[in-house]
Order: sequence, then structure tokens, then C-alpha cells
Amino acid sequence: MKGRNIMETEEKEVFEEIEEEVVEVVEDNKAYDELLDRYQRSLAEFDNFRKRNIKEKASAYDNGVQDAVEKLLPVLDNFERALSATEESDDTFYQGVVMIAKLLENYLAELGVEIIPSNGESFDHNLHYAVAHIEDSQYGAGEIIEELQKGYSYKGKVIRPSMVRVAN
Repeated sequence: MKGRNIMETEEKEVFEEIEEEVVEVVEDNKAYDELLDRYQRSLAEFDNFRKRNIKEKASAYDNGVQDAVEKLLPVLDNFERALSATEESDDTFYQGVVMIAKLLENYLAELGVEIIPSNGESFDHNLHYAVAHIEDSQYGAGEIIEELQKGYSYKGKVIRPSMVRVAN
């Protein structure tokens, strides 16, 4: 019986050792799972930060372009007024003003600035600013009959609405 008790005691010790090792492995797995979770969360946070940073940079660029274009539009308007005030298209000064106006228009187009279509279009309060309403049965209701000042947009965002006359 003494031999049996010794075997039982040795078995108990072996089982306790195995049990302790299993507990260690389970604890190690928990620690591993926790570290893996923290690592994955950190990666996700960094990825979100990177994407947000890219969007902010693009937004800052777009806002800068829009601000610059807003300041250039009065210059372009003045060129157009100067061109419409004279009919002497053979004059070299007139040709120079035409070239500068075209250069400015091309530069704005390269930036992605678009002219908002107006004449003959249907009035849209998001794109047009009505300064006069005219009763004329020749035109449809809400039809733009004259553009007084060009409107511009950049990436779908209105920089300046077109100033127009609208038929009722």
C-alpha cells in the first residue's frame, strides 16, 4: 500500500505540474491575444490617422485654390468688360488684352475651375443669382435669358454663382 500511495502522490504531483503548465499556457495565450488586439487596434488607428491626414491636405489645397480663384475672378471680369467695351479687334492693344484674358481663362481651366452654364438654362438657385425677372411669353418660366456675370465652380463647389436675368 505504501507503494501505491507513493505512486498516487507522484501522479498527483505530475498532474499538478501539468495543470500548472496548462494554466501558464492559457495565461500566455491570453497575454498574446491581448497584445495582438492592442497591435491590431494601433494599426487601425494609424491607418485612420493616415487617411484623415490625406483628406485634410487635399481639403487645404482645394481651399487654397478656391481662395486664389475668388481673388482672380474680378481681374478676369475686368478683362471681359474691357473687351466688350470696344469693337476694334484689329488694334494690337485689344489683341493683347484678348491674349491675357484667354491665358487667365486657360489657367483657371487647368486648375479644374469650370464656368457655370447659364444662357438658355433653367434657373437653379444653387448655381445662379437672379438680379432681374422679366415677363416675356417668348421664354419658358424660370428660363435664364441673359447672363450678366459668369459664375464659376471648382470640384462641384460653387465659387461664385452666375448673375442672371430670368423670365417668369
